[in-house]
Amino acid sequence: MTLVQTIPKHNWAYRRIALPVLALLRRGASLQRLAWSLAAGILIGINPILGSTTVLCLALAFIFRLNIAASQLTNHLAYPLQLILVIPFIRLGSRVFHTAPMPLDAKELIHAAREAPLALIRQLWLWERHALILWAILATILTPILALALTPILRKLLVRVQHHQYPLIPNA
Repeated sequence: MTLVQTIPKHNWAYRRIALPVLALLRRGASLQRLAWSLAAGILIGINPILGSTTVLCLALAFIFRLNIAASQLTNHLAYPLQLILVIPFIRLGSRVFHTAPMPLDAKELIHAAREAPLALIRQLWLWERHALILWAILATILTPILALALTPILRKLLVRVQHHQYPLIPNA
């Protein structure tokens, strides 16, 4: 007679978020540095310049000696949030800097692209620049707050890792 050990099946969030963070904790990453890395990755991941997050995250992780794996993990997990927040950042930038609001109608944008493409490109960069300034202010304020909030959570995970009590999610 053979004993069959049932291996618990974990959900996507556990496999893609919790296990990599647990692996980093098992490798001895410091709590504070890991918290800062996760916070920086999240906030860099929502910047309004699409396609810039990976390079920016790598650069800041290198400059501030953060954990690259942790910052990239949260950076890539924040991508859906980045897509959701691009338009609100641009709209808020238009209000704060008193510029014309970006038209969300595809016909208006296509018409502007056909009539004056260079003017549209300049206007798009203006909206993006204003959105980026607002994001930078927000990220500067929220990164330390998020890092401080993540530290106790990581401390609890570290205790579990040290006692081999990995947070298992039972089968539903």
